[in-house]
Amino acid sequence: MSDATRDTVSFGYTDVTPTEKTEKVGQVFRSVAARYDLMNDAMSGGMHRLWKDRFVRRVKPRRGEAILDMAGGTGDIAFRLMKSGADITVADINGAMLEVGQERAAKKGYEGLAWIEQNAETLCFADRSFDGYTIAFGIRNVTDIPKALREAHRVLKRGGRFYCLEFSTTLWPGFGEIYDAYSHRLVPKLGKLLANDEDSYRYLIESIRRFPDMPTFERMIGEAGFVRTHVEPMLGGLVAIHSGWKI
Repeated sequence: MSDATRDTVSFGYTDVTPTEKTEKVGQVFRSVAARYDLMNDAMSGGMHRLWKDRFVRRVKPRRGEAILDMAGGTGDIAFRLMKSGADITVADINGAMLEVGQERAAKKGYEGLAWIEQNAETLCFADRSFDGYTIAFGIRNVTDIPKALREAHRVLKRGGRFYCLEFSTTLWPGFGEIYDAYSHRLVPKLGKLLANDEDSYRYLIESIRRFPDMPTFERMIGEAGFVRTHVEPMLGGLVAIHSGWKI
C-alpha cells in the first residue's frame, strides 16, 4: 500500500496526514536551505562529501547523457555529474533549495544546468526522457515513496538507471548505538547553534530512523518496475547506494 492510500504517514516520529507531511517537509527545507551543507556536515561528520563522490562514480555519467537529479536543489550531486559532460536537469520540490543551488552555480561559474521545481511524485517530464535518475538524501522526505519510484521508472528510457543515496540502518554491532546517541543528542543542538533551528534538524534525524531498512527499500525499488536491483552499504549500512535498471 502506497503512502497516498494511508490516512497518515510519518513525519519523523509523528504521524500526520500526507498533505501535512508535504507542507511540513517544505517548511523544514525552506528553513535549512541556506545552511544545507552545514546540516549535512552535522549529520555525517563531514563524510557526506566522500559518500557523494562515491555515489557519482557508481552512476558513471557519460557525455551527452540526459540525467535527472531529483531533490538536488543545492547542486551538490549535479555539480559532480556535470563534469562528465552529461546534460543535467536539477529538480526539487522546494524553490528555496533551488535558489541556493543556482546561486552556488553562479559563484562557481557553472553553466548549462537546467533547474526546475518539481514534485517527485508527479513529474512533468514525458515518458522515457532520461538516461539516468539520481536522488541523494531526498527519497526519505517524499510523502509517497512508491509513487515517486514509479515516476522515476516512467521517465527513464529503456536501459536507463536509477541511483539513490540515502541514510539507512547500520548492521555493525555497537556502531548503531553510538551514531544514534550522537545524532539524537548532538545534531539538534548543532542545528540550534549553527542555524538557530533545532526542530528541523531533529526531524531530519527522526526521518532517518523511520526510513525502510535496506532489504525493504530494495524490494520497493523492484516493485516499481526496476530490475537488477542492488544495494551497496557504507559504514555497515549507515548509508547505502541503491540502484536498479529499467528494461
